Amino acid sequence: MNNNNYVMDWDSTIENESAEFVLLPEGDYDFEVTGFERARHSGSAKLPACPKAVVTIKVFDINDNIAVIKHNFFLHSSCEGLICAFFTSIGLRKRGERFAMAWDRIIGCKGRCKVAQRKYTGNDGNEYTTNEIKRFYEPAEKSAKQAWTSGQF
Repeated sequence: MNNNNYVMDWDSTIENESAEFVLLPEGDYDFEVTGFERARHSGSAKLPACPKAVVTIKVFDINDNIAVIKHNFFLHSSCEGLICAFFTSIGLRKRGERFAMAWDRIIGCKGRCKVAQRKYTGNDGNEYTTNEIKRFYEPAEKSAKQAWTSGQF
């Protein structure tokens, strides 16, 4: 688990500034997994109480802007498809393969995803817009990535 949160005292040294929020246009983006924490979903109208993985994902746009998205993976059978897609996207699982979720191996993994914008009402009553991941893509097959080389057929 990668948890860089800690309690500071009055004389602690500080240096880590908050990153500026980047709202991405809806589209497909490369990403890298940068964090993971275990948490618990307390239950809702759609989902019973269950464990959840909170994954921090850095998404890169074509202008080298970086958006950080926290994505919740609920460990419930109704969410299994999205979890499979995530592990397939980062190359730890092959499509159709039975796989034990290896959360301890995800940090540093890269993949591709579809990002959308979601509106929500904050605790202050104001409406905000944030990034959310709607889908994880399978890695491109190696044969599709082979480039044409001069002099070869």
